[in-house]
Formats: sequence, C-alpha cells, structure tokens
Amino acid sequence: MTATTATDTTRAAVPKTALITGGTSGIGRATAELLHARGYRVLVTGRSQTEDAGLPEGIEAVRADAASLPDIERAVALARERLGSLGLLFLNAGVSRGGAFDATDEESFDALFDVNVKGNFFTLQKALPLLGEGSSVVFTVGAGEGTGAALTAAKGALLPLMRALAIELAPRRIRVNAVSPGLIDTPIFAKMGMTPEAVAAWGASTPLGRAGLPGDVAEAVAFLASDAASYITGDNLLVSGGVGIHSRPA
Repeated sequence: MTATTATDTTRAAVPKTALITGGTSGIGRATAELLHARGYRVLVTGRSQTEDAGLPEGIEAVRADAASLPDIERAVALARERLGSLGLLFLNAGVSRGGAFDATDEESFDALFDVNVKGNFFTLQKALPLLGEGSSVVFTVGAGEGTGAALTAAKGALLPLMRALAIELAPRRIRVNAVSPGLIDTPIFAKMGMTPEAVAAWGASTPLGRAGLPGDVAEAVAFLASDAASYITGDNLLVSGGVGIHSRPA
C-alpha cells in the first residue's frame, strides 16, 4: 500500500508566478532567469535601467524604488494585472552603505532602513492579498557585520522580522524564509572599486575556496519556493561557501 504524503492531501496548487524586487542585476536577476527557465511567469522591479536591463523575453521589469510606498503600490498593482496571484515574493532589493559609526549621517542611516527594512515590510504588506495557500516569501538578508554599525543594524532587523512574519502568516499557509548570501560576485563590487582579481582573492579565503555566483543563491531561493521546502518556514539558509562555520552555535 502506498503512503499518502501531506503534500498530496493538504497543499493547494501554487501558481508558478514570482515578483522579485531588485531583480534587474545580480542575485535578483539570476533568480528571475532561473525561475523563468523553469516555467515561472516573472515580474521584477529595479530602481533604474529597467528599460535596457537586457532581461530574457518573457520577464517583465518595472521601475520602482523600494523605499517609496507609491512605487511599491504601483509594482504590486502591475503584478496583480500581469500575474494575478503570486507563488513567490522574493524581497531582494537592498542597499549597502558601510561606514564608521561616528561618520554615519542621518541621510545614510535613513537610506539603509528605508530600503532594507521599511521597503521589505511594506512590499510584503501590499503584496499579501496576492499570496495564497502554499505560497512563499523569501528575504535576502545578507551580512552586515564588519561593514558599519548602521548597515549591521538594518540587515540585523530582517531576521527577526522574517521570523515574526513566518509565525503571523503560518495560519494562511504562507511560508516565510530568508537566504543569507556570503561573498557573491555581483556588480556591486565593481561599484565599490574592487577588481575581479581582488574579489577572487577574497573568495579564495573561504572554506570552499571561491567567491559565490548569483546563481548559487538563485538555486537556494528556487528551493525555498518549491514543493521540496513545503515544511520549511522561519528559517535562514546560508549561502556562504562555509564562511562563519566556526562561529555558528552547535
């Protein structure tokens, strides 16, 4: 006699649709392309350059600043129009501004929290009506440690937020998780003035001996959105090449 799985009897059909914030480059773009290749209909947001982002045909991009509630509402309205409902909301938009504590001004502090915390909070709030039973929300948390007190605080706020939302949305059968990328070779390093050689040398110091690729994180997000992760919520999946192994609790 064949056993019946919980998935067979309790899970509603989840649409293969995704809204990805910060999806025109780096991790967000890699995730959009991976999901699109696997049959998802995908809408991405970007703060700029959505018209010439060069995304594959079938992935629609909309210009939206994650710190702007009107922009968030416009992006969610477009997702409702184009996709109807969401199987995945990937909250990937974020900004990184390092700096010493005594050199951080109010503008920089507000920018970090407006995008990384407020933007994620209200994007999920506005998109919640599009999320049904079995759908998935994934935050990009990343690391703030060692990059300045304000960035550490903004990034650090996301894990407790994610876990609180996982509890609050569990009765609706909406799963909420996070991915924490380590050293991932994205265009942000060039913007910071780092050469490819410097990134490669940094990557060589990780336990796995290389910098990660955006696709490595995309695979983790796709897993958390899939049926294979149907019993996972409130969790944080590290994609770090082993960085931090010795500092993790037993």
